Amino acid sequence: MLNEITCTDLFCDYYARWIMIYKKDAVRPVTLNKYSMTHQWVEQLAPNLKLCDLNRMAYQQLLNEYALYHEKQTTMDFHHQLKGAILDAVDEGLIDRDPTRKAIIKGKLPKTKKIKYLNQFELHTLLNSLDLGSEITWDWFILLVAKTGMRFSEALALTPSDFDFARQTLSVSKTWDYKGDGGFLPTKNKSSIRKIQLDWQTVIQFSQLVKNLPENEPIFVQKQIYNSTINDLLERYCKRVNIPVISIHGLRHTHASILLFAGVSIASVARRLGHASITTTQKTYLHIIQELENKDVDLVMRSLSGLS
Repeated sequence: MLNEITCTDLFCDYYARWIMIYKKDAVRPVTLNKYSMTHQWVEQLAPNLKLCDLNRMAYQQLLNEYALYHEKQTTMDFHHQLKGAILDAVDEGLIDRDPTRKAIIKGKLPKTKKIKYLNQFELHTLLNSLDLGSEITWDWFILLVAKTGMRFSEALALTPSDFDFARQTLSVSKTWDYKGDGGFLPTKNKSSIRKIQLDWQTVIQFSQLVKNLPENEPIFVQKQIYNSTINDLLERYCKRVNIPVISIHGLRHTHASILLFAGVSIASVARRLGHASITTTQKTYLHIIQELENKDVDLVMRSLSGLS
């Protein structure tokens, strides 16, 4: 199929075919959608750009125009998604030289993003307001996310067999395709496959809730569910008890922040959250870590002042 392509073909057409050949059925649907979105931007920004005209200057101009609408990290992702296809075109002799070499990544200044999370008192207030009956409900879902820090898709994919009540652990090994047609999907990355330690109270509660449920079917999913539906429910609950409104993902941040403030190491928090590296945790919770460092300085000074 690639033999039919010539250097006079449009780059956007080549890229569309490259996605179909190399990425379709090889990457997750979410990732494939990102490639498709990149293709749409190429069509919009460079509809008449031919492969033979794709030199360093033309490629840099494409990146610059994309960067006018996006932050630097998003532009970097755009660049990486294009680069694979372009390097293949170079290998095929459709482009003389690698036009992506020494590309300059620009972009809009990132918006100041303040992570929304609850403090321990606010979380306690929220959890106390939940209606935790003898049947599985979304209130139980909210409780479990708050106590484990799982991602939304990970919590949706839980089945009774994922609980090891004897060892007080919960296995996270899959996600639920809530953005598509449903069904199990792999986790975000290898580090996301993990066992989360549970407190004894949660163990007792869920051992009763799931004992008569099918072992390998999702506990919480009965029909198509959307992230916005649970966020709307959580918003109502937050307003009802007069605490800051957060999202389900905000409960994940709340879980992490409470552990960090309690003195749990960054490495342990990273493993519990399923982060690919400690660096991800450090970047996400930098403001909390800085606050804790300030407290550490006070502690150091008090300790040293006593050495006289």
